[in-house]
Amino acid sequence: MQRTVTMKDVAQQAGVSVMTVSRAFKQHASVGEETRKRILKIAEDLGYVFDSNAATFRSQRTGFVAVAIPSINNANFADTVGALSEVLKVSDLQVLLGYSNYDIREEERIVEQFLRRRPEAIVLTGGRHTDRTRQLLERANIPVIETWDLPEDPIDHVVGFSNAATMHDLVGHLVETGRRRIAFIGGDTDGDTRGADRRRGFIDAMAAQGLSSDRLIGAGEPPISMREGADAMSRLLKDFPDTEAVICVSDLSAFGALTECMRKGVKVPDDIAISGFGAYDISSICVPTLTTIDPHPVEIGRKTGEVIMSLLRGEGDKQNGPIRLEIGPQLSVGGSSA
Repeated sequence: MQRTVTMKDVAQQAGVSVMTVSRAFKQHASVGEETRKRILKIAEDLGYVFDSNAATFRSQRTGFVAVAIPSINNANFADTVGALSEVLKVSDLQVLLGYSNYDIREEERIVEQFLRRRPEAIVLTGGRHTDRTRQLLERANIPVIETWDLPEDPIDHVVGFSNAATMHDLVGHLVETGRRRIAFIGGDTDGDTRGADRRRGFIDAMAAQGLSSDRLIGAGEPPISMREGADAMSRLLKDFPDTEAVICVSDLSAFGALTECMRKGVKVPDDIAISGFGAYDISSICVPTLTTIDPHPVEIGRKTGEVIMSLLRGEGDKQNGPIRLEIGPQLSVGGSSA
């Protein structure tokens, strides 16, 4: 029986060390491109297959970054994970994905499962977690990055923005257009912590303008769908028929609200202005186009990946403390509030 070709065989044939061969397969920066190509060609000719499991055992590295998101069908979170993956794959790191369905207790279970698999780093969506989740991550001794939020008491590193502050931009824009009686459509519970922060930001922004924030319409359990947005809009028009503008927790719920106005013959923006959040594709193709907040999900993913790579290379500055990168969401004014 022919013996198995080893990494040592490849190294001898290439005239390099076994470590250099290992680095060539891992796309390590210390191996020149020409040398890497020559090693891989020799390995192919010899029939050598790189054993990633053995390499992981020897190096104590697993080669993946764990990411917890609230939903797998949210375009914003998909864009963030996609951009993060693009940064990580340059260093041959893969994403292990889990979703919590907007339940921080489920997030706790996911994090525990992640840690059993020893990821290189963990990325969380949002800054609110169970006490046990925090304890698990604080003891994990790996980089933890909270995204899509700016928590006051972060676990470790942060790449995000203040969801509450974005509502000040929206309320300010609507007030500048002459609207005063403004409503908010969002979830009935705080399961979507970012949505809850937007509701809180709306209340604070209205108070800062000297306006009442009593037009709060609960649309159900998060995430709020188009149908739930439409149903909430129907109730808003019935209970507060003099409403001049409405801020919806997401573009999907805002689109539902917009279509409900069309069904009832309510003119947008003449009779009522509508705004959303997320800058989804639907916001730019519906009629009229939606006023929305662009949270730059791709930038969040890219910056998160860069932070992880920097930390794994040992480039973090312990004296300056955890990294905190603030992303600046952008108000995009559409025809729905003109």
